[in-house]
Amino acid sequence: MSREPLRPPRWYVISLRPSDEHEDLRHIVSQYGGALIALSPWSIRTRNTQDARDALAAALQAPHVVVTSPNAVRALRDLLAHQHPHAHTHAHAWPALPLPGQAWYAVGAATAAALREFGIAEAIAPERMDSEGLLALPQLQRFDGAALGLLTAPGGRGVLAPALQARGARVLRADIYVREPATLALGEVARLIALDAPAVLALSSAEALQRVLAQLPAAALERLRGVRVSAASPRLAGLAREMGFSDIGVAAGPGAAQLLAGYGDALGG
Repeated sequence: MSREPLRPPRWYVISLRPSDEHEDLRHIVSQYGGALIALSPWSIRTRNTQDARDALAAALQAPHVVVTSPNAVRALRDLLAHQHPHAHTHAHAWPALPLPGQAWYAVGAATAAALREFGIAEAIAPERMDSEGLLALPQLQRFDGAALGLLTAPGGRGVLAPALQARGARVLRADIYVREPATLALGEVARLIALDAPAVLALSSAEALQRVLAQLPAAALERLRGVRVSAASPRLAGLAREMGFSDIGVAAGPGAAQLLAGYGDALGG
């Protein structure tokens, strides 16, 4: 059954999120008479390998733990469940986290919510829900050699580890999930080429944008570069400008509601 509106869409949101993570954007745009074009350059998979489990075990011993996305929380859950296959799927069945005196940090509200559901109620999240916002937290300014666990994926949040190391942190990185490259859906590319209404590109990942641009045919590239960009940070806005976009705004953060704030009323009519 189609999830698109029965009437012709009055506007579109173009999502670059992983293949199973479009629903929050789709829900918002559908409320305002629009539709979503899903250009997914990857899917998400937990790294259930010995190396990943060993790195996670080390990271979880650190007095500070940074979690970069809800996907990292899901991978944490999956890996701890693998270590305890007979445990129930509720958080209290797993090893007690956080450890005494341990501080947890989430890049954004969605990650903090996933950690609360997991059982870590006091995760600290910045108002500005991106790497820059996290690095601005007063708790993460100086480490004097203290260990910091970083739960993330290869290629993700590339500015975090170097910045934290420069502040004296001994970063214990655990790449516990991977983004597996995927070919863009031809039907979605065709919908982009045939755009017949205003559109907004919801931009929250530099790597996703780079991967999508590398796959699009010329006609689709031309259409995409002509749409409005809602960038999750000034850094991403600058990247979009470098890649040929001109109509760019900076959102309050990477959440679906933040990226689309105001566009429903303005474009959905």
